[in-house]
This record gives sequence, structure tokens and C-alpha cells, in this order.
Amino acid sequence: MKKVLASLCLLLGASSAFAQTSNTVRWQSFAGVITAQNVDNPVSANIHSGTFAWTARGGSARVNLATGAVSFNIQQLVINGAKFSGTPGPISQVTGTLVCNPGADGESPHNTAAVNLDVHGNAQFSGSLGTLGTCSNPLCLVRIFNPGGARGLWIATGVDRTLGD
Repeated sequence: MKKVLASLCLLLGASSAFAQTSNTVRWQSFAGVITAQNVDNPVSANIHSGTFAWTARGGSARVNLATGAVSFNIQQLVINGAKFSGTPGPISQVTGTLVCNPGADGESPHNTAAVNLDVHGNAQFSGSLGTLGTCSNPLCLVRIFNPGGARGLWIATGVDRTLGD
């Protein structure tokens, strides 16, 4: 029993040390929000989903949690269904959002500047999010910026997350 407890303590210590020294978070691709038309699928109390189903063909994102440096690109982010099917519809600009501590009391969203979403659903950004503070279980979202009536709704999420420098 002592060996099991000692092994568990070593494992917890190693994972804690990893979490403290891992400055870079990467998402290898994106997936569109999957929701029925006009149904909200929030990721938190303050971040609601777009009201159409979306698909993303690809992309990636990277954030340095120590410096706030961020980059993302998303490809072929388009609506599934409705009269806009296969296009980004009226969405002309998006923003990348890093959500730190999602669902917890200390949840904090950090947004990039708005970037254009072209007619094929492609967008890219490289810049800074500023100081992030503690960022546990980071979540990467693409959210609508324009038109303003839909601002802040999430339409894609980063998937296949890896932590490490």
C-alpha cells in the first residue's frame, strides 16, 4: 500500500510540475459547432453558440500562456443547412477566443482582434492576447464578430489539444 501511495504522489507531483512548466497549448484542428437550428449549445454561462450547425475543414491554433502570443487559422468554416448551407452566410468577421478555467469561478475569456472571414470560410490571425494569468484547461473558440447582432456566439472549437513547449 505504501508503494502505491508513493507512486501516486510521484505521479501527481510530475503532472503538477508539467502543468506549471507547459507554456504552449496547441490545437491541431477545428470542429464546427453542432447544434440544431435555433438551439443554443453554450460552453459556459456567458458564451453561447451560433444558431446554425457549422463545419470546419481544418486549421490550427497555438497560444503561449506565459507571453499571450497567439496564432490561429481556420479553413472552410461554413454553415450546414438553412439557406446559407456551404457558405459562411452573413458572417464577415470572427475573433479567436481563449477561455481560461472554463466553467469555473475564475473563468476568463481572452479575445483576439477581429479578422475577416472570406467567402470560402477562411480566416487567420497572429498577435497577442496580453497577460493571461492562471489558465487551467484552456479552451479555444472561434466566435462571430460581425454582424454585430450575432457578436460573441461561438461557431467552432479547437480540437486535438496538446500541452507543452
